[in-house]
This record gives sequence, C-alpha cells and structure tokens, in this order.
Amino acid sequence: MSMLSKFIEKGIETGTRMVPLEYQVKGSHVVQSVKQRLSLHRPIPVFVEKPIPDVATLSIDEIDVSNPFLYRQDKWESYFKRLRDECPVHYQKQSPFGPFWSVTRFEDILFVDKNHDLFSAEPIISLGPQPEGLEIETFIAMDPPKHDVQRAAVQGVVAPKNLKQMEDLIRARTADVLDHLPVNQPIDWVSHVSIELTARMLATLFDFPYEQRRKLAHWSDVAAGSPETFGGTSDTHEAFTTAAEAARLMSQLWREKAAKKATGEELGFDLISLLLSNDDTKDMINRPMEFMGNMVLLIIGGNDTTRNSMSGGVLALNQFPEEFTKLKNNPALIPSMVSEIIRWQTPLAYMRRVAKQDVELNGQTIRKGDKVVMWYASGNRDERNIDNPDQFIIDRKNVRNHLSFGFGIHRCMGNRLAEMQLRILWEEILQRFDNIEVIGEPKRNQSNFVRGYTEMMVSITPKA
Repeated sequence: MSMLSKFIEKGIETGTRMVPLEYQVKGSHVVQSVKQRLSLHRPIPVFVEKPIPDVATLSIDEIDVSNPFLYRQDKWESYFKRLRDECPVHYQKQSPFGPFWSVTRFEDILFVDKNHDLFSAEPIISLGPQPEGLEIETFIAMDPPKHDVQRAAVQGVVAPKNLKQMEDLIRARTADVLDHLPVNQPIDWVSHVSIELTARMLATLFDFPYEQRRKLAHWSDVAAGSPETFGGTSDTHEAFTTAAEAARLMSQLWREKAAKKATGEELGFDLISLLLSNDDTKDMINRPMEFMGNMVLLIIGGNDTTRNSMSGGVLALNQFPEEFTKLKNNPALIPSMVSEIIRWQTPLAYMRRVAKQDVELNGQTIRKGDKVVMWYASGNRDERNIDNPDQFIIDRKNVRNHLSFGFGIHRCMGNRLAEMQLRILWEEILQRFDNIEVIGEPKRNQSNFVRGYTEMMVSITPKA
C-alpha cells in the first residue's frame, strides 16, 4: 500500500471515530438520494405479485426458488420437491438476484455447511446484495479467524449458566403476556404473543430500554426486508431512517456501558457488555459498519427464529389437530415438539456461500466464485433423511435431526435459548388454554429468507 493510500485510509478511520454513527448513516442517505436522482445507483428490483404457477408446468431451467412470492403464497414445497428429485444441485442463471446454485438435499447441504474451507460465508449470507450505503459487516458472514474471535466474544450470553438464570424471567414475562390475552374472541397471535415475547427477550439480551422494546422487532423487520437483498418490501428511505435511529440508540447504549466500565463498574452479561469486555471487540464502535452489522445480526437472530416458530407452532397444531390432542394428553412431549416446530417451520429458509475453488457436488461442477445457496427449508423436507417430512409429528424419532440451526462453525449461537423460549411458552399455554384455533389463512411476509407471518388471527379457549 502506498504512503498516500495509507494516509487516506487513516483519515477515513479518524473521521469515522469523530462523526457519530447516526450522522454517518444520514450522510450516506444523502449520497444515495443524490445518486438515485442522477440515476447513478444500482438498480433495485421491483417485485410484482403474480399467482405462482404449478411447478409441473415449468421446465427445470425455469424454476426460480428465489421468488419471494413462492413463500408468501405458501407454494414452495412442491418446487423444492421437484428440485430434490430431478436436479438437487440446480443452477438458476438469471434470477433478480443474479445467478446462483440451489443445494436442496439434506446431505448435500450438510457438506456445504461443514466445509467452510471450500465455501466462504463472505461477504454476505443473502442471495442479493445489501442496500447501497448500508453495507454492514457481520460475523455470520465472516470466515475464520475473524469469525471465531467475534462469535466467541458474545457466546457467553447464551452459556448454560446464563440460560438458567434467564429462565425464571422468561417464564414470568411469558405468563404475563398470556394472562392478559383476550379469550373467546379474534386476536392477532403474531402481534399479541410472537412479537411481544421476542421483543421482551431482545430487550433483556441487549439491556435495552424495556419500554422501547418494540423498536428492536421493527428494526429487525426493516433490516430483513430489503428488496435487493431478500425480495422484501422495505423502501430505501425507510431503511436509512431506521438504520439512523438504530445507530443512535445502540451507540448511546454502548457509550453508557463504556463509561461505566471506565469507572471500574462491573458490567453485566448482556451482549454489548460482553463485546466491551473482550479485547478483540472492545473498540468495535470505532468500526461503524462492523458495529452496526453485529447489532443487526444479533437482533435478527434473536427475533426471527423464535418469533416465527411461536406462530408456526400454533399453525402446525391446527393443521394436525391429532398432534394437539397428543400434546395435551402428554405435556412431557413439549421439548420434542419444540424441535419439530423448528424443523417444520424452518424460520430462515437458507444461507448463502461462495465457492472458494471448483467443487464437484452431486454430479454438478460448481466453479470458483459461484454463489451457492443451502436451502434449509428444502433439506428439512428431504424424504431421504426424514420420514414423512411434510407431516408434523411431535414425538418423531430423531426429532433434533434437522437443519434449521445450520451446522459447522456458523451453527446458530442462540439455538438453546430459542428452544427454551418455545418450551416455556408451550408449558404456560397448556396450563391456561384448552385450544388456540386459527381463524382463516394467516398472512405471510414477502421474503425469500425469513419464513414468517405478519398476521395470524386466532380464538383462544381457556381451560374450564
């Protein structure tokens, strides 16, 4: 690197330390607005919903499982079954997100996920690029050794000792939410229960102001809703204004905890305190996109998996009422059912990798630099590894044999916390309610990444 390049890099680094992160985001927003007016920005795909055709009417080359309406219209299962049966490693050369390989069988997904020496998580784990001007860095999209260092810094928040200490608080908050639910009348389970409970948990994990907890869920929705990244509905203005608010409040929280640390005050075991207490991450605030990236990653990770599994479990027990009867007759099946909910729902549909070298996989040659998408949602319905995979069976054998948390070095850090939250929720539900009836078809979100719900109307029948 030349002396001039080093000088410029140093100047940028110093500037980012001096300018509050909120204003850096706002400045980036201004730049992108000018670029849009001058037509200098990267084109953003526009998704117009159309009925999803029967997969049997398409040729293999026409199948594009990146279409976000495939999931919104709940038509994804037949598409992936055809790929698993006819072309398990499938190349789509002209999607709105660029060309990519789809890996759809259980064992092939395991191979990709476990071999990080062949398949890189960098620079992102999504099908499409991040919004221009908001290119954040996250440890889930890093390879070793940097990934290992940053993950280790926050792993402690979900250590067994901390989970045990959190259990009573989670149970108390769950009971409080359930005790205040209207019964024998239509209510939205997504808003009343799933969002509320995950927002409360996120506030606990970040030691975030409790009265502002719903902001965390909203930030997660916007961050995971960009059209160019996931085929979502968030617009550019919303993305930047939300990012600026998140930058301001999370930076403020970091500064407050850093000030306490400077006075010798002992920090807690929330995520920001853990990052501040680690020598490798204690100055992360000075690397703005890395700081914001990991805040967003931890918020989305704490939100989407648990939240949509809370709703998905209710839907599954309505679609398979015999399993609800089985559960009520034997509540000891709750832990097993929790794993089955997470498999059946698969709240995050995929993770993306990039081939580091030419790789042969199931008869196909994946070239160095190609995007490779591991479709967890498909692998969790692979008949070759899971018996009757489209059925929801709460006492299924080998029930933990699913892909929803990933495998290898990027396996979901908070899997035990998610399972504990769901277990407690259903323990408390069975104590109070005889039935939760889903009224009508739930509304699903527009995304090829988050398999979630925006509304699910239910009627709750209390125990006699």
